[in-house]
Formats: sequence, C-alpha cells, structure tokens
Amino acid sequence: MKPFDAVVIGAGPAGCAVAITCALRGLRVALVERHTFPRFRPGESLHPGIEPLLQQLGIAGQLCLQDALRFDGHWVQWSEPLRFHAFGGDDSGPWRGFQIARASLDATLLQRTVALGVTVHQPCRALKVLTHDNRVTGVHTDSGPVYADFLIDASGASAWLHRQLGLALRRCSPRLVARYGYVQGCPAPYQQAPHLFAEDGGWTWVARVQEQLTHWTHLAFDVHNPHAPSVPEALRHLPSKGAILGADVSWRISTAAAASGYFMVGDAASLLDPASSHGVLKALITGMQAGQAVYDCLEHPVVQHSAQKQYRHWLGTWFEHDMTQLRRFYELHPNPPGWLIPRI
Repeated sequence: MKPFDAVVIGAGPAGCAVAITCALRGLRVALVERHTFPRFRPGESLHPGIEPLLQQLGIAGQLCLQDALRFDGHWVQWSEPLRFHAFGGDDSGPWRGFQIARASLDATLLQRTVALGVTVHQPCRALKVLTHDNRVTGVHTDSGPVYADFLIDASGASAWLHRQLGLALRRCSPRLVARYGYVQGCPAPYQQAPHLFAEDGGWTWVARVQEQLTHWTHLAFDVHNPHAPSVPEALRHLPSKGAILGADVSWRISTAAAASGYFMVGDAASLLDPASSHGVLKALITGMQAGQAVYDCLEHPVVQHSAQKQYRHWLGTWFEHDMTQLRRFYELHPNPPGWLIPRI
C-alpha cells in the first residue's frame, strides 16, 4: 500500500482545494509547495459564486471574519462610456464579490489543510515525477520520494507535470503577459468597486484590495509593444508598494489533463487571461472536482478510466465556453487584437 492516497504539487487555491476535498473524504494526502508564504500574487477580486465553495471547503467563516471588502459589481469602460455592471441578486439581497488579499486566502486554505491532517512539505521542491509501468506513482522531492496512488499537479502556469512527462499544450493565443502591481492608498473613484478600462492595445484593471492598498493589472494584446506599462496614470501620484511583476497568461489547455495516476487542476490544466474574471473560482472548482474524482477512483477502481475521461471532457467544455465568451468580449474592444480572427 502506498504511503499516501494522493500527493499534490502546489499549495495555491487549486492545490489546497484538492487536498481539503480528499482529506474530508478520509484520504491520506501529502502537499508539496516550493515557496514559503506569503507569496506576491494577484487575484484578490473574487466573484460572488466563490462563497458557497468557501463554505464547502470550511473556510468561509475565517475569511469573512477578516473584514474582507465586499462589492456589488464593477465599472467597465469598453465599447461604451463608463458603466456599472452589477452581479445581480435574489430575495436575500444583492450578490456581492470579495476583495481578499491573496496572502490571506493562501494562508487560510493552507491552515485548513493542516487542520485536516494533510502532510505539508514546505518549502520543498518537486524535482522529478516517479512512474512505474506507464503510470504516475509519485514525486521525487528535495526531501526525498513521496509515493501515492494519484499525483495532482496544481503547480500553476509553470505546468510542472507537462514538462516532466513531455506532454503537449493546445495554445489558443499568441504569448500574452499581464503586468501587475500595488500602490498605497486609493483614489475616491475606485473605493467602492473595481474598474476595467479598454486602452489602446489592451486593458487595465484597478481595484482596492485593502483599506489603503490598490491593485492594478495591465494586459497588452501585443507582447512586443515597446511601451512597457507602468503604474496607471490615475495612480501615479501614490507610492508604489513592491515591484511591478508579470505573468504569462497566454490562452492554453492541456491535451491530457487526466490520465493513469494523475490529474491536473487550476492553471496547470488550462489558462485564460484575467479578463475571463474567475481564475480563483476555476482553481477551487477544478481542485474540488479532481479531489472527488480521486476518491471515486480509489473507492471503485473500475471507474478510473471513465472518471479521467469525464474530467478531461468537463474541463475542455468549460474552457471552450469561457474562451468563446472572452473572444466575443475582445471583439467589442475599440481596438481588438489583430490575432483575434473571428470564427465562422
């Protein structure tokens, strides 16, 4: 019998969602994370749909107690003048998004995994995938080998398992880089809700994420644009906090997101740029789906092949839907990207 039922590479939202889902079902789980926390990551603006997921994972109460900022929608200036887009509501009132610092989200998720008995190796690097008879059987780390019935790759955009196994990615856009940073303070127009602005050759997102901290992200449709973005003009009078960083957000999806002995989740499985608006939501949902699939495969080994096939199909269908929606949105941009060839 293997020491673990599942070993997860990466302790971000996707990886922790897998670990929590498996642990809640009584599975033995190891979590391998190369970085110490906190990490400098974007992604604090969370869709209202994330709240029931946080409840299922058992962390909604902790995050709400941290006085997270809430908002009813966001302002958009795209193909028309600046306009407010509300999330909607029901008999209980308006649906509200969250502004949660990524460091707080990461820490809360990781604390939940530890409380459930997950074995956490941090900082610890995954060095090499372990295989036997064409099946993934674990990972060799800088602390030694970790064997498990299933390996879940939650390594993010680095797609660790893809590189280890030499798998192919289906690329659906040219190289895209989102640059992002923070400033101290927040001008009045951005205090109540995030803003998304269309700009010549791209877009900019601005959101207050803490009482006196504002996050911005800029995406240029042409990565070779010689005018590298700096802090948005409306924020330049405020002191910057930290360096301006960048992330490869090219559209892509795994051609083999689940196979013998492994599943891929979050950005390791598929990725669209931040304008798709629910990166953390996708991370949690794919993690929870993969965790359930691992449990089903261990409880009923005969369903392994069909469970892996179903997961690949579900992931691909979701990716195609979101990509179609994002293409339509970009087609409405005042200066849509030249590489966005309309589909017939």
